[in-house]
Amino acid sequence: MKRIVQGNEAIARGAWEAGVVVGCAYPGTPSSEIMTELSHSPEVNTEWSPNEKVALEVAHGASLAGGRAIACMKHVGLNVASDPLMTISYTGVKGGLVVVVADDPGQHSSQNEQDSRNWTRFGKIPMLEPGSSQECKDFTRIAFEISETFDTPVLLRGETRVCHCDSLVELGDR
Repeated sequence: MKRIVQGNEAIARGAWEAGVVVGCAYPGTPSSEIMTELSHSPEVNTEWSPNEKVALEVAHGASLAGGRAIACMKHVGLNVASDPLMTISYTGVKGGLVVVVADDPGQHSSQNEQDSRNWTRFGKIPMLEPGSSQECKDFTRIAFEISETFDTPVLLRGETRVCHCDSLVELGDR
């Protein structure tokens, strides 16, 4: 079945299709809709966390227990979550762990611009960068596979225009 969906909705759908069991986020545009959308899935334990560090730590705990988990935040939130992210990059994961970071080029809803790609070089963490809603869904599923195959967190980098674009997406099953 095909539907027109927003990039953030497609990320949530990709996580659901990939079998995610825990989703954590700190709300911040351009990433807020991901957890809102994922929370409609009764199979997924979702929470708004008090900050991005806690969101990543809870998701990592679920991953260590063998479940697939996703943590979502905007670019400035990755600074808050950087301490556990750098530790997780060398301690590893068990169930897939995907960290969605939504950059905001042009500062449409943020106090500054940052390029989250720098974290991947610093922490030696793989990153996928979707360019459409279909890629948002597909890359989220692929990110979980990479995470489990290589025992590492994977960053999925969205940005304002991709997160909030609407385009046709082929939906799959869980």
